[in-house]
Amino acid sequence: MSERQDYDATHIQVLEGLEAVRKRPSMYIGSVDTRGLHHLVYEIVDNSIDEALAGFCTSIDVSINADGSVTVVDDGRGIPVGTHPKYKKSALEVVLTVLHAGGKFDKSNYKVSGGLHGVGVSVVNALSEWMEVEVKREGKLYYQRYEHGVPVSDVSEIGNGDGTGTKSTFMPDPEIFETTKFDYNTLISRLRELAFLNKGIRISITDSREEELEQDVFEYEGGIISFVEHLNMNRTALHKDPIYFEREKEGTIVEIAMQYTDSYGEYVYSFANNINTHEGGTHLVGFKTALTRVANDYIKKNNVGKGDEKLTGDDIREGLAAIISVKLTEPQFEGQTKTKLGNSELKGIVDSMVSEGLAEYMEENPKVAAIIFQKALDARRAREAAKKARELTRRKSALEVSTLPGKLADCSEKDPTVSEVYLVEGDSAGGSAKQGRDRKFQAILPFRGKIINVEKARLAKVLKNNEILSLITAMGTGIGEDYNLEKARYHKVIIMTDADVDGAHIRTLILTFFFRYMTPLIDAGYVYIAQPPLYKIKKGKKDYYVYSDREKVAKLDEIGEKGTSIQRYKGLGEMNPEQLWETTMNPDTRTLLQVSMEDAVAADEMFSVLMGDEVAPRKAFIQKYAKDVVNLDV
Repeated sequence: MSERQDYDATHIQVLEGLEAVRKRPSMYIGSVDTRGLHHLVYEIVDNSIDEALAGFCTSIDVSINADGSVTVVDDGRGIPVGTHPKYKKSALEVVLTVLHAGGKFDKSNYKVSGGLHGVGVSVVNALSEWMEVEVKREGKLYYQRYEHGVPVSDVSEIGNGDGTGTKSTFMPDPEIFETTKFDYNTLISRLRELAFLNKGIRISITDSREEELEQDVFEYEGGIISFVEHLNMNRTALHKDPIYFEREKEGTIVEIAMQYTDSYGEYVYSFANNINTHEGGTHLVGFKTALTRVANDYIKKNNVGKGDEKLTGDDIREGLAAIISVKLTEPQFEGQTKTKLGNSELKGIVDSMVSEGLAEYMEENPKVAAIIFQKALDARRAREAAKKARELTRRKSALEVSTLPGKLADCSEKDPTVSEVYLVEGDSAGGSAKQGRDRKFQAILPFRGKIINVEKARLAKVLKNNEILSLITAMGTGIGEDYNLEKARYHKVIIMTDADVDGAHIRTLILTFFFRYMTPLIDAGYVYIAQPPLYKIKKGKKDYYVYSDREKVAKLDEIGEKGTSIQRYKGLGEMNPEQLWETTMNPDTRTLLQVSMEDAVAADEMFSVLMGDEVAPRKAFIQKYAKDVVNLDV
């Protein structure tokens, strides 16, 4: 893409002011929890990516500094520092202090720009305790410092600068955020994703908070081809090289990479201007429509199988890992979380590209085609078997309690918006939970038998597992083609397991099932993980419950160790009903972790590693994160 070289202060356009950002931060970054915190880093990095997409940046370096602040350095053109014609102050100060001020509103500067909310660096500045920006332009180095979004110095020339670029350092404001501690692995996931989606860009991250420096560098000349290979690193591919298509039409770039594996899941992810469109959109519809049509045309033409068997989209996508990445000038985002692409022209562009490219690939690679379509036909037959099994799990009516599993202790409330169900490990804990709950709105579903690992089985086999059948029936939503979120019987589904290895395994099995077969339940924010206490500290007549070793030390420092007795809970069954209610089930005192689909790619990778067939990646994963384990029962 050819872009303007004469990028200066006159190109900075202002849409509106920066009022109310500190007063209502969630309006601008989504939340003030850890998700919103990390969003600050993404906003700055996205600006650097925009420079890269425009052809002016090749390297982005992110650092978590020893004091907890974050620095982002790029070698782009550098934010303009000249006087803004309207505001009569440096354009750098305008960009940092006025909401929606920047070069990307002028399409002669940026044909394509990303950003999750597009609020830019000014919001990062507003929500930081302090921020410092250095700019290299025209052989000079410029600097300005801000506190709580307000400049405390003028933009000043502080020396000579080789090359061009922008360096931004900020300290998130503890008055705004619930936590100001950045998670290295969360940042890694997004930065690696950006490196995959923008081939040739080098992105590094360094963590200086511990004595032992952590560092990762991401650079992929293969782009989304490398992304697909990464997705499949724990699976067995059915063909060596991913299939790849690229097309540019009227300024819109479409890239697709895809590869089939012998697994039973579907791993298709779509992106628009680097944003993960996990609600889908027109680009994903175009891909799926073309894929199904090409598959059926090929089967009919080449008499694969019986020749008259018709595949559904689910059949042809079994075992498929694919990345659909589009970059366009004016993306239109829709959906509940604004992550659904609405540009109508994308459907036709992607459809024709996949139709032509895939048909040509199949003709040139008949052996690969035969393997892929035989797998799809096997999936079709398994789907027919699953359909019969699924009919056994259907509830005739949401109000017919007789169809609910016998082990479910249901609540009396029929309104799903105020009803919750605890998925509890074992009879002992289930008994305590049933006695301790509030029967009006809390249901209990205990698991007594082994839950199948859905990562290693087709749906027909999954539906023969009694524990899974009970879970599906209790949810009320159905499964597969019958899935309907509106029929969910509970809007809080809380996984409550022991704080030991077995408990963690059961929790992962349940989450894997939800992730693979009931994704809308997670998307809707209905899935939670209970946080039972790890210790009870007794001193005199007073009981204290703490949830980690760190909390235990802090509590003992506070009340003194003398005269205390400490009980470590290895299982939920060790708590009587009153204790379980007080610590883990009472809405006024409990702590719940909400399961989020924010990073579906990272979740996919984790479940594949932990629950898949490959031993080596699982061993590497455990070795890498062993130091982060808080509660490990040995």
